[in-house]
Amino acid sequence: MKLANDEIVAEVIRSANRDHPADTALREVLKKLRDLPPWVAAEVSQAVFMYYRWHGWTRDERNLETKLRLARTLDGRFCAKPSSIPNSELRAHAVPAWTAEEMEVSDEWLRSLQSEPTLWLRTKRGHTAELLKKLPGARASELLPEAVIYQGETDLFRTPEFHAGEFEIQDIASQAVGLLCDPKPGETWWDACAGEGGKLLHLSDLMQNKGLIWASDRAEWRLKKLKRRTARAKAFNYRAALWNGDVKLPTKTKFDGVLLDAPCTGLGTWQRNPHARWTTTPQDVLELAEIQKRLLMHVAASVKPRGKLIYSVCTLTRRETEEVANHFSEAQSAFERQPLPGLKNESRPLASAAQLLVNKMFVAVWRRKF
Repeated sequence: MKLANDEIVAEVIRSANRDHPADTALREVLKKLRDLPPWVAAEVSQAVFMYYRWHGWTRDERNLETKLRLARTLDGRFCAKPSSIPNSELRAHAVPAWTAEEMEVSDEWLRSLQSEPTLWLRTKRGHTAELLKKLPGARASELLPEAVIYQGETDLFRTPEFHAGEFEIQDIASQAVGLLCDPKPGETWWDACAGEGGKLLHLSDLMQNKGLIWASDRAEWRLKKLKRRTARAKAFNYRAALWNGDVKLPTKTKFDGVLLDAPCTGLGTWQRNPHARWTTTPQDVLELAEIQKRLLMHVAASVKPRGKLIYSVCTLTRRETEEVANHFSEAQSAFERQPLPGLKNESRPLASAAQLLVNKMFVAVWRRKF
């Protein structure tokens, strides 16, 4: 069976490239193999991502079978004893050399990249205890009240709880972004780069499905997926519109809050998306930083006086984080940058935003003065 699995893994790896990411290739290959047992599909997925986690050590090998064998050996060593892979090796092989020119590369971050990521779920507000009783392998987090760690073996997309909209698969850093927005029931918000709607669903839940959220994206297919997700989650307080990011906005509405979760290089996702380490380039950083600056300038006009503007990116490069934020602050005197607010909960203290965002996301918050 292992040999058969490796043939599937090899098919995925051979079809993956910069324009055809490994996660997309994996979904396509597994879709063709509908009769594959779920546990085999899970093993294939784990092997594909493991291969790319250790690609920096194996890339000089010519034979794919040899690369896979070496990657498994390294992964086994690391899982058994993380210190068996010294920091010097991590710095030499875990990420491309250009990364150190664009961000502060810490040993902690490099070490985190080589372990399997935690699978986070977000439950509907106030329904965590109820879900935990129904979903084997799920356990509550001490960090956020609706954040759940899933360690089970069931295909979550096939569970009745998923189809009933009782939870979403969402990383805890992304959950923190929704809480930092802190939208209130009855307010009007704009999720300017909504994608397939992960953060919009959280905003809607926090707003108790009251008020209105505008959702825009440049890709119509993403908005179609968003429509299916909102129907499953029973989130109905939104309106969708195409927007290509230019100065002509999709609406003349003025908003209590605007969330710009901008397109970025995604270095903060390299633990769960290791293939991107080897396809992202320094040119991507330069081009995306310019896009981010333009998007911020364009959406600023839609924020009401005293309204909030939140800029978030799942990347860590200086050009796409503080440099973009500083550029906006210098250009827009009507906005005052705010410190990251504390995350509040009625029953107990929550983890700090900085703790949840570290090594994963960057968030800047402004309030419009006039």
